[in-house]
Amino acid sequence: MSKLNLMRTDLIDEATEVVQHRTEKEKDTLYETPGIQMNEDRKGRVLITHIETDANGAETIGKKEGTYITLSVPTLTAEDSDGFEQLEQQFILSLQDIHHELKLSPQSKILVIGLGNRTITPDAIGPLAIDRFHEEMFSLPFEHGQVVFYAPGVTGQTGLETGEFVKAISDKVKPDLILIIDALAARNQDRLCKTIQLTNTGIHPGSGVGNARNEISFESLGVPVTAIGVPMVVDAPVLVVEAIETVFKVISSQIGAASNPSSALSVGSWLRSTDEPVNVEAIKPIFGEWTSWSSEEIRGLLQEVLPPHHQQLFVTPKETDTWVIRHAEVIQSGVTKWLQDDVFGSISP
Repeated sequence: MSKLNLMRTDLIDEATEVVQHRTEKEKDTLYETPGIQMNEDRKGRVLITHIETDANGAETIGKKEGTYITLSVPTLTAEDSDGFEQLEQQFILSLQDIHHELKLSPQSKILVIGLGNRTITPDAIGPLAIDRFHEEMFSLPFEHGQVVFYAPGVTGQTGLETGEFVKAISDKVKPDLILIIDALAARNQDRLCKTIQLTNTGIHPGSGVGNARNEISFESLGVPVTAIGVPMVVDAPVLVVEAIETVFKVISSQIGAASNPSSALSVGSWLRSTDEPVNVEAIKPIFGEWTSWSSEEIRGLLQEVLPPHHQQLFVTPKETDTWVIRHAEVIQSGVTKWLQDDVFGSISP
């Protein structure tokens, strides 16, 4: 039986949370970790995390050496036009940032690949983005053959490794840059559909859901590869851990409020803030010794007791179809504007 990996995530800043043990007290330790340079910023509603890793830092956080940029809008909803507009603006700026050293020119060739299975909604971002590129192709200000769009499907549909398709097209087109668009897996349900990650390290298709295929990267293709991904699924067991921790926090808060005389006058919701620290001693008589366990220890328990078929369950929001369409639109629009303004700006439409 394969070992359940409850730390599985495609997002770099969730990997760094493992290093930090996800506590504010130890947050600054990441900035002092050899081989890792991390900057955090906020532009409007968008939280921006920029991480550079060398070989030492990559080994520490379990991610490949390179540049990672994550853009998150914590309050984003599927119908939030303002949030998606701000996300797209920062996405374009991040495309400029991550490709600055490539010195792309109007003579450059770009290959855009949309990975994923279009028949599975949360995995369809890549193919849907390619569809939108094709719909807009005749109005795009690019010369014929300068930008090539392709959605190769998945190995289960074609019988061939996705990386082999990409390599064959790359060998034919001879691009100066390959953009890979794909759905990702998150480790925290709050990140689902609210984040875009860019990285120049390439991608392992399917790795976030334990179905890794051959790597698509500069090392395998000899061409710079930028991966653009949106987390669309989370491990179901992770939700169990989060639910347990939330129950601890809420019950602890209720016990604390009950001992406060002023709470008798409160007319607010019975649900207290889950940001308050848990009073372990207060809830231990109810839940026992495991209230003092860390998140990692609770995950370890689930790793021991969950049956194998539960280890393959993934969860996605019920509005996934809307989320997928909105993100495909943002990625297609953002990439098009970046290419038009920063790469092919001197070409007249």
